[in-house]
Order: sequence, then structure tokens, then C-alpha cells
Amino acid sequence: MSDLATRAVVGWREWLVLPDFCDLPIKAKVDTGARTSALHAFGLRIENVEGVQVACFELHPRQRSASGAVRVRCPIRGFRRVRSSNGRTETRPVVVTSLQLGEYRWKGELTLTSRDAMGFRILLGRSALKGRFLVDPSRSYAQSRSIERSTRRSKR
Repeated sequence: MSDLATRAVVGWREWLVLPDFCDLPIKAKVDTGARTSALHAFGLRIENVEGVQVACFELHPRQRSASGAVRVRCPIRGFRRVRSSNGRTETRPVVVTSLQLGEYRWKGELTLTSRDAMGFRILLGRSALKGRFLVDPSRSYAQSRSIERSTRRSKR
């Protein structure tokens, strides 16, 4: 186990980039109550391509907007039963992709689901955080201040 003093601190929300899918930062909620991370996948379809299951969906990086939408096709690693915050259990496809939070980049699993009713396009769970970050719930954008400022400017 790594030394706690050397781990980076993240806030309860951060700007996360999924460089394999899109270069635009996406507002993510850091949720230590969730084991797995979840990505809102618009129009999710599962296709069989040469014997491999592939997830096809649109990624909308901007909250409450379809501008900047990106079409994504990626192999499915498997399926996982997940209990959502409303208590319902669903089976979701799991994909592996690069995650970038500030200067930190790593490969991680994301389950794909509909998060229409949620305030964030991505939920970053314990598995993605474990061994990498400490969470300070009193802070926001601790690892992504420069992204937050540039995103605000581009909306004006």
C-alpha cells in the first residue's frame, strides 16, 4: 500500500478526460459510496463484430447539452450487476479505457448506463480512486483547476 502522504487529493467533483474517446473534459462526481465507475452512454447499443461484443454510443461531454457529442465504439470487457442509487439492480456492460484526472492517467473500468436523471455524466467510484487519491469532500476540482477555468471561459 502506498504512503497516504504521497497521494494526490481530489475533491467531491473533478474534471475528467477520457482520452481514448474524447479530448473534452467531462464533469465527474467522485463517489466513494460506489464501487464501480459509471459513464452516461446516450443511445447505447451492443453489437457483435466478428465474435466480439462492442458498445456503440454517444458521449455528451457537456452537461445538459448535446454539443460536442462524440460517437464511441469500443469492445466490451464483460457485464456487471450494479445496484444504482435508487436501489434498482441492473446488468451493465463494462469497458476499459484511459482516465485522466489532472496530471494523473491510468486505465480503468467504466460501466455504461443511462444517467439522464443524474447531475453528472460520470461517476468515479472507489475502484478508480483506490491507491491513487485521497478524497476531500470539502473541495471541488482539486486536480483540475486549469481545466475548470478554461471550460468556464469557453461557455461565455
